[in-house]
Amino acid sequence: MKNKVIVIAEAGVNHNGDINLAKKLVDIAFDAGADFVKFQSFKADKLASRDSKKAVYQKNNYDSSDDNQYKMLKSLELSENDHVELINYCKKKNIKFLSSPFDVDSVEYLNNLNIELFKIPSGEITNYQFLKKIASYSKPVILSTGMSNIEEIGNALEILTSDKLNISDITVLHCNTEYPTPYSDSNITAMLHIGNNFNVSYGLSDHSLGIEVPIAAVALGAKVIEKHFTIDKNMIGPDHKASLNKNELSEMIKSIKNVELALGNGLKKVSISEKKNIPVARKSIHLNCDVKQGEIITVENLIALRPGDGICPMEIPNILNKKFVKNLKKHRKLSNEDFE
Repeated sequence: MKNKVIVIAEAGVNHNGDINLAKKLVDIAFDAGADFVKFQSFKADKLASRDSKKAVYQKNNYDSSDDNQYKMLKSLELSENDHVELINYCKKKNIKFLSSPFDVDSVEYLNNLNIELFKIPSGEITNYQFLKKIASYSKPVILSTGMSNIEEIGNALEILTSDKLNISDITVLHCNTEYPTPYSDSNITAMLHIGNNFNVSYGLSDHSLGIEVPIAAVALGAKVIEKHFTIDKNMIGPDHKASLNKNELSEMIKSIKNVELALGNGLKKVSISEKKNIPVARKSIHLNCDVKQGEIITVENLIALRPGDGICPMEIPNILNKKFVKNLKKHRKLSNEDFE
């Protein structure tokens, strides 16, 4: 994951509990060019108590008449058969399957399905047993950090690396857990704080509207971008309204790839594409007036003009006070044969 920007298309629970809708989300992620399509693995009984309340955004977007989070989560579960079917479908479509577990049992289940890495959701960053279980498998980890401070991130990383997992196998995603996230709270430069503080690869799990924020994050060095998407923003469900549609997801990934190319290697040198324009855009030394044989070269009788295929104007100090060897006309491009 270190060599290119990884894009995780976050289907999440935008399948609304429907496996056919989940497969359509896989299709969209593949068509858009995402590296992973990510779902969520949980059992409501292991995630929330029976009387847990919805977040404000969940209540606004999913049956505002009922404030029970448990009931909502129960309707959004993917069964074990659904997981197997989605993994096989992703293989068929040639896109990588990923899912965020939300409880220890789901961690074990995903490991038994031979997933290649674990994605830890923001809400589990303070879940000790959960983190220890993931650490025990020594698989690469992507850690989201919504609602956390730098100390909590450090505590989580300490637990994750307490077994055989190395810090080099962890990517930490800056995240703001509000749906949608106000631009004023996005604070994407916090990625740099995380990266510098822990010497860790970093990225962004973004919940803002639009595609500007993740594109800017790539320009700041993000190695992983995670973004929710949906078939229809107007569908009933907790995350649809803060998700990208099909066209927006495609445009985001296209833009990320363009920015990634544009970042280059960081070395300032003449590029292949611009090299041919040097003679056209630069200047060389020309005469600013008629001169006679034997006349001394002065600043006043020289001028820099295009094209730049003659003597570079930076050489002017080196030819001053030399003598012209023949009569020459104004605007002549000078060569070394014109003076002694």
